[in-house]
Amino acid sequence: MFEMKEKYKTNNPKIDQEHEKLFEIGERAYQLLIDQYDLDKYDKIIGVIEELKEYTIYHFKAEEEYMVSINYKRLFTQKIDHAFFIEKLEEVNLNKIDENQDEAIMNILTFLNEWLVSHIIEKDLLIAAK
Repeated sequence: MFEMKEKYKTNNPKIDQEHEKLFEIGERAYQLLIDQYDLDKYDKIIGVIEELKEYTIYHFKAEEEYMVSINYKRLFTQKIDHAFFIEKLEEVNLNKIDENQDEAIMNILTFLNEWLVSHIIEKDLLIAAK
């Protein structure tokens, strides 16, 4: 379900590699969703959320530093988008996850897919066009 497609590539190997890692985290979440044999996924869901938070903070910092280095004019809007993403992850109610674990994973996957794909296509590809 989650894969880094050619159309998402910015032609910046470091950024593309980091985006690939985000897709890998999403794929692990998807595999967790479809695993019918794991009945209590709570700890794994928390692990995915924490890894996603930590990695996106790292990635956003690196991406923003690159944008500064090339004097990228849309840096401010990128920072706003990045802050929104982190804020959404921080807002996840960890207590509610246990009530319906598959729904929690699905919500994370939907958010990640919609945000990541649209952000790369609408914002990050513009970095490559500079």
